Parts: sequence; structure tokens; C-alpha cells
Amino acid sequence: MPDADVRDRDREVHGLDALELQPARGTGATGLGARARVLWSATWPKLVAVVLVLAAWQAVVWSGWRTEFVFPGPDRVLPALFGEITTPEFWTAVQVTMRRALTGFALALAVGVVIGLAVSQFKPLRAAIGSLITGLQTMPSIVWFPFAMLLYGISESAIMFVIVLGAAPSIAGGLVSGIDYVPPTLLRAGQVMGLRGAQRYTVLIIPAALPMFVTGLKQGWAFAWRSLMAGELLVIINQQNSIGWALSQARQLNDADRLLSYIIIVLVIGIVIDVFFNWADRALRRRWGITA
Repeated sequence: MPDADVRDRDREVHGLDALELQPARGTGATGLGARARVLWSATWPKLVAVVLVLAAWQAVVWSGWRTEFVFPGPDRVLPALFGEITTPEFWTAVQVTMRRALTGFALALAVGVVIGLAVSQFKPLRAAIGSLITGLQTMPSIVWFPFAMLLYGISESAIMFVIVLGAAPSIAGGLVSGIDYVPPTLLRAGQVMGLRGAQRYTVLIIPAALPMFVTGLKQGWAFAWRSLMAGELLVIINQQNSIGWALSQARQLNDADRLLSYIIIVLVIGIVIDVFFNWADRALRRRWGITA
């Protein structure tokens, strides 16, 4: 009989674990209709926001605040935008800019992870450079460009230098904060399981710190993207086509339609990357049971 009671309790525990770890299932939850409703509920506020912005933009143009030569409305900018995205030069510019962005962000990620792990591991190092990391986050990235051009000249290395300085502190800060908030009970469990050295970080600490680390990555990408846009406007490398170069050319030619169309493109790329980070953040939080 005691063995039967133990088996019953084990089945109850496994049943509770299944309820906790598996998503709720139902006939309607996985249907196409339910998914369509979820997609629509997430989409319609964004569509309303776009319509309101376009309406407000057109209203400002009609008010006569500036001439349409300087500040054209969406009725002129949107056709220019659609015309741009159909040209090979546009996709070349996007390719060059995104290559620079991903390369710079990858370098910043490597530097930020190394610094974050070192600062979280060694208390004297945290006392020495912890405030410096915070201070670097508050500095406008454009401040570094004169020094970067002095070091590397008019080259992509100057842009990469500023991207790393802009993004790495945020990535390091996010990792340090994530490690600081790992529950002590989880750390004690790792000790009991015999996790030591690098295994303790790869198996326990870094996965537990991922939700807050993703927030640091998101902030680091924002700094990297702003640094890159400033760099492409300031550091023109052999007239190489890029989004920043296209913005600079449109300004020099007083082509407001094309200028505003590329500003919209920069905004859209930023929104797409932000949606990706939000998706990753929600997935991690669901994985760790932080949200339903």
C-alpha cells in the first residue's frame, strides 16, 4: 500500500508539472480562426497609428507651416518611397548598411559579453569600471567620431569603432544585471549539482540571465543603429552607396521627397528589429515562466 501511495503522488506531481510546463491546449486555441484573431488584435492598433500619423502629417502640410518644396506631404513622399524600393541602388544601399550594422553589433556583442562576465565575476573590477560602463552609455555616439576618424581615417573601421563604443556598454550592463538577479536558490542548486567553473555559467547562470540580457541586447542594438546612421552621414567612404549616403545626397540636392522616404526606411528597419527583439524577449519569458 505505501508503494501505491508513492506512485499516486508521483503521478500527481507529474500531472502538475505537465500543467505548468506545457501550453494550454484546446480545439479553438490552435485553429486558424483563433490565430487570425490574435494576429488582427496585434495588427489593427499599428494600422490605426499609421493612419493617424499620415493624417497628422498631411494636416501639417495643408496648414502651410512650410512650403511643399521643403516639407512635402505623404501624397508625394510615399510614391517616391515606392519608386526607390524598386531600384537596384536602393537594395545595394540597404545591403551595405545592414552588413555594417550586423558586423558592428556582432563585435559589440563579443566585447560586451566579455566585459559583462568579467565585471560580474570580479568585485574589484566592478568597483573600478562599473560607473565607467554607465557613463559610456550616456555619451552621444557622435562625440566619438572625430577621435575615430583621427585613429582610423575615413574608413569603415572608424564606424565600427563608434558602434562598439556605443553598443558594448549596454550589452555588458544588461548581462551584469541579469547575472545579479539570478535567484540565490538557483545558484545553491547548481552547487549541489556540482556545477563549477565555465559549466556553471554556460548551464546555469547565462540561461537564467537571458531575459534581462535580451533587454540589454535590444538597447545595445538601438545604440548601434543610431551610431551607424550618424557614421554614414559623417564618414562617406569613396561615395559608397548606403542609406546614410543616400540621405546625404538627397539633402545636398534639396530632394525632400527622397530624403523623407529614406527617413521612413530607417524607421521601418528599426521597427522590424525591435519586433524581433520583443518576440525573443516574450519567448524567453514564457520559457522561464515569467509570463503566461
